[in-house]
Amino acid sequence: MSKGYLCLVLHAHLPYIRHPEYDYFLEENWLYEAITETYIPLLDTFEKLIHDGIDFRITLSLSPSLIEMFNDDLLRHRYKRYIERLIELSEKEGYRTKGDMHFEPLAKMYNKRFQRVIYLFEDIYKRDLLSAFKALQDTGKVEIITSAATHAFLPNLSIYPQAVKAQIKVGAECYQKKFGNYPKGMWLPECGFATGFDRYLEEADIKFFFLETHGIIRGNPLPHRGVYAPISCPSGAIAFGRDVESSKQVWSSIEGYPGDFDYRDFYRDIGFDLNLDYIKPYIQPDGIRTYTGLKYYRITGKTDNKKPYVIQQARQKVSEHVRNFILNRELQVNFLSENLKIKPIITATYDAELFGHWWFEGIEWIDSLLRGVYIDHRNFRTITPSEYLSSRAYRPVSLDACQPSMSSWGDKGYNEVWLNNSNDFVYRHLLKATEHMISLAQRFPKANGILLRALNQAARELLLSQHSDWTFIMNNSTATGYAKKRFEEHISIFNLLYQSIISENISEKWLTK
Repeated sequence: MSKGYLCLVLHAHLPYIRHPEYDYFLEENWLYEAITETYIPLLDTFEKLIHDGIDFRITLSLSPSLIEMFNDDLLRHRYKRYIERLIELSEKEGYRTKGDMHFEPLAKMYNKRFQRVIYLFEDIYKRDLLSAFKALQDTGKVEIITSAATHAFLPNLSIYPQAVKAQIKVGAECYQKKFGNYPKGMWLPECGFATGFDRYLEEADIKFFFLETHGIIRGNPLPHRGVYAPISCPSGAIAFGRDVESSKQVWSSIEGYPGDFDYRDFYRDIGFDLNLDYIKPYIQPDGIRTYTGLKYYRITGKTDNKKPYVIQQARQKVSEHVRNFILNRELQVNFLSENLKIKPIITATYDAELFGHWWFEGIEWIDSLLRGVYIDHRNFRTITPSEYLSSRAYRPVSLDACQPSMSSWGDKGYNEVWLNNSNDFVYRHLLKATEHMISLAQRFPKANGILLRALNQAARELLLSQHSDWTFIMNNSTATGYAKKRFEEHISIFNLLYQSIISENISEKWLTK
């Protein structure tokens, strides 16, 4: 009999990127890479676990922007083109590396993986990844929850409760439209929480959400079970707190498993390593080098002299790290159950894209972990939040009442990633636009016809400008130009719509365009 529970939560999100005006657009590759390396491999892994009779539970958050991209025919078509090019490249690599004891096996491995992915995408899922995820949820093994509409960092919008409520409401409605039922849980983007958010969630009929550790342990009053049992917020909504130890073992760049020297190096890619004439058909059309996904080296250490990746060594490390993770959870459960006199729930939350994309071996790690917990009959079992809340382990009267603290899972734990001197300029525009949208909604409560179309488009542009990704990218100094351009475009279109609405001069031709 289990003494406790492990609640694994993967949050899947990408910003909404779709550019039909271009035949090729670099940032669309973010979606294609994640489909190839994370989303389809996760589906494949869960389906194999079910086929093999493994009883497991896992929670997956799918953001509305990701869901909309899954359902887009243009992006589906372009993804097929993308994966076909990778298959062609991996076949060429098989010939180029023939006889090389280090690299030929890797080229063949990639070709086999890409062939599997396109087979699943085309023949099994019929390009419909959302239906594949829905089918998994119907098995009861996977619980799918939602997130805010465009993944806005909600604390930075909190001076306008209407904006926060709209993000929550639209996110829940998107889920209901796609899955046919209302979501029980919501992932607050970046785990961003501020006072009052639990009430907005409860008003939207969201039963539970997740908090960063200090959102609970700095709550008032301090829950005596810490993050090892959910808390009941003042509104009645229930919050699960992130466990530090299990997070650190996977996330930490210093202590975490993904940094092991035998694992594949993310940054050494043949898109940068090989001769330009050879690789040019598989990178940007203008010849700018990009990642292809074919990477032949292991992390090795803090050195530029990387050693070839060895598949078997990496798999051995996966087995070691799974055993280590399970052992630590067993010790943790023993200690917590003995001292807290409860069946503790260890909530381990991660970005889904860590697995397979950033940490190449991460999907295999999840597979081995779920198999190991079930087959070896450990002192804990995996569970979803909804199952926990409906189980004997849960009694509403037994939950600690707590007002959570403002918090996020960003660097330093608060707002700094999304509000600093690299991105603070956006807020004077964003908040003014939010104020304008609120006034429009109040002024035209019974709009119809072209006015309603203009109002709806203004709301869409405002939501798209609120993506937390734009300020996050600016802070990271990566695709900064693109993030600024997207933000400025959405705000500019919103302002044009606002002026046309209040001046009663709406151009149907422009609106249709």
